[in-house]
Amino acid sequence: MRRNFTDREPREELDERVIDITRVAKVVKGGRQFHFRVVVVVGNNRGRVGLGIGKARGVPDAIHKASDRAKRNMAPFTLAGNTIPHEVTSKHSGAVVLLKPASPGTGVIAGGAVRAVLSAAGVRDVLTKSLGSANALNVAEATVRGLHQLTDVEELASNRGKSAAELTPFWMRAKDG
Repeated sequence: MRRNFTDREPREELDERVIDITRVAKVVKGGRQFHFRVVVVVGNNRGRVGLGIGKARGVPDAIHKASDRAKRNMAPFTLAGNTIPHEVTSKHSGAVVLLKPASPGTGVIAGGAVRAVLSAAGVRDVLTKSLGSANALNVAEATVRGLHQLTDVEELASNRGKSAAELTPFWMRAKDG
């Protein structure tokens, strides 16, 4: 049976953001060859995010390559409502990124590459601090690693031998009386 374009299931809407465009050079016998390196983050705003790097002679080609790689690298992570379930510190090369959960209405308190990654991932309330290197590629990679290190509160509580209520932030606990 042939299906036309109206019968297709709706495609997932992805949030694609260019984080960094850098001109890089390769020195050859005849001089320098210039290319562009582009870093792109792709997320579905509901707990999946991927990072991609593309290099090409032209910027549009590099962006296309980077977004394709980012879509292939997309992986899910744990969200707790609009924030992250617990504090996490992650490192990539010289960049260190600290991510802390925040109460509703706080927003994304982050700069540069960290903000782009968290916004595309669907995190709405979070506090961050970027330590070490300010290289956009390394900071973005550290942020993605940090998101993938997150575990569910129930799983974390069982590993520590505590109740889930003890580990959830105070604004997420059930209100008594």
